[in-house]
Amino acid sequence: MSDSQELSRREFIKVTTGIIGGLIGAALGLPAVYYLIDPALREGAKEAWIPIGKFEDMQTGVPYSFSFTRVQVNGWERTASSFGGYAVRKSDDPNDLLILNSRCTHLACTVNWSAEAEAFICPCHDAKFSMEGEVLDGPPPRPLDVYAEHRITEEGVVEIFFKEG
Repeated sequence: MSDSQELSRREFIKVTTGIIGGLIGAALGLPAVYYLIDPALREGAKEAWIPIGKFEDMQTGVPYSFSFTRVQVNGWERTASSFGGYAVRKSDDPNDLLILNSRCTHLACTVNWSAEAEAFICPCHDAKFSMEGEVLDGPPPRPLDVYAEHRITEEGVVEIFFKEG
């Protein structure tokens, strides 16, 4: 008798069927596994420094309005979101700059600066905020949100640190 085994027709069909079944299972299973772990592989919230204007263009004691749009990509879906705020220059010191979000903390309406009232006014429920963002009147539960981190580039452009999510 020889040490080599001959593969019978039945064994050959079993092995071939097993290989084909494995390939079909992998072809169907790998995309399903990828679908399940894809959210864990995606990048988290996007962070960026957003330019809002030149420091020299911001007058002391006068809120400087700015806005920007961010596009979030999720697969084939693109969503554009608009954000904005006011930069309040308190002195000639670039570090003495208060940057407020323009969304009312009550129902997220956009507040507008009123020079006549010397306050930020929310048109939805007549809420009023001071130049520092503190609640003066109305239903908002807290002051205007602040963009806490900012920097000034060598060209004199003020940038805020923005993180989505």
